[in-house]
Amino acid sequence: MSIPTIRDLLEAGVHFGHQTRRWNPRMKPYIFIERNGIHIIDLQKTLDSMEGARKAIFDLARAGESVLFVGTKKQAQPVMIEEAQRCGNFYVTERWLGGMLTNFQTIKMSIRYLRSLERMRDDGTFEKLSKKEVSRLEKERNRLEKIFSGIKEMNRLPGLMFVVDTKKERIAVAEANRLGIPVLGICDTNADPNEVQYPIPGNDDAIRSIRLFARFVSDTVLAAKAARPAAAAGAPNRTPEEATSGA
Repeated sequence: MSIPTIRDLLEAGVHFGHQTRRWNPRMKPYIFIERNGIHIIDLQKTLDSMEGARKAIFDLARAGESVLFVGTKKQAQPVMIEEAQRCGNFYVTERWLGGMLTNFQTIKMSIRYLRSLERMRDDGTFEKLSKKEVSRLEKERNRLEKIFSGIKEMNRLPGLMFVVDTKKERIAVAEANRLGIPVLGICDTNADPNEVQYPIPGNDDAIRSIRLFARFVSDTVLAAKAARPAAAAGAPNRTPEEATSGA
């Protein structure tokens, strides 16, 4: 996709920040004005940030790296699941479990256990067990499925993390930073943009704003995937602009 226009951002409410008393001074360069006790985000800065982020997403996805979509706030959950699945990537929309990245080998063991429970359910093993035991195992399977459903197929660490609300998801961001995984984050006026490699100033509460950013990431990943065969065949590598414009 091409970068959204100022009108697109306005219609999605991207420019609405938090109350001025809740601001983080490090967001000052991205704030346009104060209006009725609310900080208004400079949308030109948003567009500039998206342009820089697009190249990073495109290059990583074209190289075969995965993107982990992280958004556990209620209004972000369905959007993040939809867009992660649309571009064939991974998501965490329930509680971030400490160590999901930094203790990934242990997390993979839990996922293997989840898969074993699924096999037991599907191959008739549950039918040979007592109702009490089946109930216990189903409860455990449901618990694990809720936590790990979005990363069951993620066999290695992601190449990029996309985060809605970097302040709320600070543990996830900290784990990514510790491992050197770049983070693309929607930073509202209460966030610290210095905590992520690709901060995008914008409203991280409005559903339309979240959808605009998530779709932007997903579309860029899809464009990068479409560019892979041409690169593999020895044709000139297309730029993000050429790929997203259909050139």
